[in-house]
Amino acid sequence: MAARPETARKILLYWMDATVMLLGVMFVAVTVTYLASGTISTLHAAVVIICLLGYFSLFPFLLRDAYDVKPRPTPKLVIAGLFAAVAVLLVPRHPVEGVPTWLEVGVLWASTAALYVPPAVTLCLNVIVIGLASGYFMAVTGGQWFEVVLPETFSAVALTGAMLLWRWIWWTIRDAHDGKEAKARLAVSEERLRFARDLHDLLGHSLSVITLKSELAAKLATKDAGRAAAEMAQVHRLAGESLAEVQQAVHGYQTLDLDEELAGARVALEAAGARCLIDARADGLSPAARTLLAWAVREGTTNVLKHSAATRCAITIDGGVLEMLNDGVDGRPASSGSGLRGLSERLATAGGSFSAQPTPAGEFLLRAAVPA
Repeated sequence: MAARPETARKILLYWMDATVMLLGVMFVAVTVTYLASGTISTLHAAVVIICLLGYFSLFPFLLRDAYDVKPRPTPKLVIAGLFAAVAVLLVPRHPVEGVPTWLEVGVLWASTAALYVPPAVTLCLNVIVIGLASGYFMAVTGGQWFEVVLPETFSAVALTGAMLLWRWIWWTIRDAHDGKEAKARLAVSEERLRFARDLHDLLGHSLSVITLKSELAAKLATKDAGRAAAEMAQVHRLAGESLAEVQQAVHGYQTLDLDEELAGARVALEAAGARCLIDARADGLSPAARTLLAWAVREGTTNVLKHSAATRCAITIDGGVLEMLNDGVDGRPASSGSGLRGLSERLATAGGSFSAQPTPAGEFLLRAAVPA
């Protein structure tokens, strides 16, 4: 699951790269066509192609710079703009069918700049680019304004909207993933704080008293051996009581409630966008068996959240056998983490069995059996 945002980022960026590179190939091909027909000279065509290649080579870097943060305009953006402007200005200076499409180079640069500047600046930039380029082409080709301005305005709106939309999609995916990881870290931190608070409440007073009585016994050792021995006896008693309290706390920490773990698993999985189906029949199981299955549910849920892109997870308990089946696995060989290894050892010690592996249907099955 950790790889999902990076995969989405690659898909978005590579899709934009491919689209823009296809546009660049088209413009280079048109330039070569002009050269072959004698419309422009070899030098003229070479300069145009160099400018086109310069701009379209910088585009992927501009896009990547703007995807993680919203940066300020950079020298790369200015250089790309100069390449685009020269390419537009060097198109043939007489009416040629399809020439207004060359304005797309300038419009594409303005839409890329939208990733670097505020919306008001983006609007002004598009108006200036479309106004200057359209005026130039109308002067060169003698075309009507509506034949140039309206299509290029539509292109500017569409391209700018696409640029901002794709980055917004990436930011949404990234923030959702970061939020999920933060939620998981928060849950772990809260559990640690709870356990730390319990230990402090149990041991804080006892250890303070033990410390004071030990200091008193040390002072009395040379003055009143009887009182010092009495104080140390109390220290011994308090230490034993504290040890018993710690053992009781740890035992309670290790004892999980199966129904609570199933409810928590549903909440966690559905919060992560996975539909959770639960069919549990565990009324006849012993408390020890229910505790083992509760640990299996907890570790299995953690495994689904951390190592899959699940959209569905089915949890079934029947006759002391737990099965958790989820989709969203990547097909790579399963590698047991420390949590699953610990669960396997816990079940084996209790006389149960454990397995966790992908299925032929492309899903992942965790199966835990406990003595009834």
